[in-house]
Amino acid sequence: MALEISHREREGIPILDLKGRIVVGNEASAFRDAFDRLTTEAGSRLLLNMKLVDYVDSTGLGAIVMCATRTKSAGGAAKLVHVNRRQIELLIVTKLDTIFEIFEDETEAVNSFFPERRIKRFDILSFIQEMEKE
Repeated sequence: MALEISHREREGIPILDLKGRIVVGNEASAFRDAFDRLTTEAGSRLLLNMKLVDYVDSTGLGAIVMCATRTKSAGGAAKLVHVNRRQIELLIVTKLDTIFEIFEDETEAVNSFFPERRIKRFDILSFIQEMEKE
């Protein structure tokens, strides 16, 4: 399945809605191009909606990490929302959960860009404990 990418904003925060697979080839290139276009237009704050992403390979993961490091070096942040179980496990195994803020709820993710707002972050420790029970 080709990667479908759409862009919207919520309270001035750019959101990339991703659908499909982020894998080597056209999909990872399309993701990088959309990221470059959006950050050129909108700056260094970005929310990646992973709700409809069904697979990420190592090249796709590298593209997402590139997104995070480039926004961070520009003084901003790229954050993830609606990350599925497999993606969370991949982030934990690769130790990349330490560079991303992850949110289960889009409102919480958007609020995280505003320091005066209270937010509830994704609890990775609880997630790991649940995995161990299974």
